[in-house]
Amino acid sequence: MKKIILFLLTTLALFGAESILEQVDKKLSPSSADSYKKLINIEPDGSKKEFLLYQIKKGKDKIVSLFLQPDSEKGRSTLRLDENMWLYLPDVGKPIRITSMQSVVGGVFNNSDIMQLDFSAEYDIKSQTDEGATIVLDLKAKNETVAYDKLLMEVDKKTVTPTKIACYTSTGMLIKTLYYKDMKDFGGGIVRPAVIETDSPLYKGYKSIMVYGKITAREFADEMFTIENIGKVQEFRK
Repeated sequence: MKKIILFLLTTLALFGAESILEQVDKKLSPSSADSYKKLINIEPDGSKKEFLLYQIKKGKDKIVSLFLQPDSEKGRSTLRLDENMWLYLPDVGKPIRITSMQSVVGGVFNNSDIMQLDFSAEYDIKSQTDEGATIVLDLKAKNETVAYDKLLMEVDKKTVTPTKIACYTSTGMLIKTLYYKDMKDFGGGIVRPAVIETDSPLYKGYKSIMVYGKITAREFADEMFTIENIGKVQEFRK
């Protein structure tokens, strides 16, 4: 009992009134920001395919992305509003509904990973365990529309950022594991892992990597996150 009380007091001293999960969200990204990131899919034979994305985030549940490379994908864009997602293809000229478990780039990352909302928007903390240098959060999805029913998130106490996240189905099957690496100072008080790697027992031999090159706090109007403007993301880049 004394250990439990000590852990709770230590946690409160570290994180205050906000939940640890909300603190993690703030460390990973400002509430309104844009970023550039590269997605790398690695096949079992070692071959690679790379994508460069420009992404804008506002609040806990609005994200829009624009493909900059390769040329075959250039001009495509995606929009996520809460658990609703769309893909815009310039050749088609209109948005197409997509799901969180699909992937617009193939590989191990799905659309939910690529357009990640704040964790506190999708998950509740079921329990938390002190593991010395880390705190392990057992997270439960708020509803059935969330991509993963359960997450086990290891949070570094010093940086208040994830080091590892295991993603599970409602039956307890491991879908994938995310590894957060390479702490980087992006400026403006943003210090977080620049690299996220993932593998999955469902895709043996395959690996996907997400590398953040730039993250900048910026304010954006709500009108940028609409189906009507999904094909105009390029106009919002500085």
